[in-house]
Amino acid sequence: MYNRFQLAFKYIAYYLTASNAKGHGTHSPFVFDFITNVLQNKGINDEGFEMVQGQLERLKKSDECLEVHDLGAGSGIEKQSLRSVARIAKYAVKPTKYSTLLFRMAKYYSIDSILELGTSLGVTTSYLALAKPSYGVITIEGSPAIAQIAKSGFEQNGLNNIRQVVGNFDDQLEAAVLAMKGSKMIFFDGNHQFKSTIEYFNTTLAHAGEYDIFVFDDIHWSLEMENAWNIIRANERVMLAIDLFFIGIIFFRKDFKEKLDFRIRF
Repeated sequence: MYNRFQLAFKYIAYYLTASNAKGHGTHSPFVFDFITNVLQNKGINDEGFEMVQGQLERLKKSDECLEVHDLGAGSGIEKQSLRSVARIAKYAVKPTKYSTLLFRMAKYYSIDSILELGTSLGVTTSYLALAKPSYGVITIEGSPAIAQIAKSGFEQNGLNNIRQVVGNFDDQLEAAVLAMKGSKMIFFDGNHQFKSTIEYFNTTLAHAGEYDIFVFDDIHWSLEMENAWNIIRANERVMLAIDLFFIGIIFFRKDFKEKLDFRIRF
């Protein structure tokens, strides 16, 4: 993975070259609508946000330690297998601005089912569940110990539209995708390795519909992930790719007249 100085340099380059976050000068009506009604529309929220944020704050204060064995690229912060819940909550949980963005996307585009690869402590999963997709949320986590913490949070918050799967993405992904119905949103948030990311993309692409949305976490985390993102956005079925630096979003809509590729400040 890139060190913090390399990442900072890349972020500055992204910020200087990205389109503004207000949509001015954006010639695609769909992208302008995405910027104004999803990216910047903080008014799309849920009364459960405060509940989930409270859960995160409790996790950050936890003194519990877990035995974690990474199945993917591992953590950029933690190298020990014994990790504290508090540090996982501080360093591995997706920032709230991105979790709530995923919620807004699911709500605005009326997504029917959601799949998350990488539950972690279940905070982002909870935001996705609050969007109330018709067929619920499936989340896959490789670490049984971490999955158990997430399960406790779901139960405590009364989120009963989440189906947890514990195991290796390689073994569980296809069955999970086949269990999804209607329009799908898939959040790829685990195993940040080139080969695995491309394999997971190809597996899910085989079942992708026109109104599905794929979201990739940490697309600039390493050279491997940048290479993977470049291949994904160049795929002939991808009609729109949006780079928000820390996440990348792709759409398959056939009503676009040409392939679109945007970097947008967020």
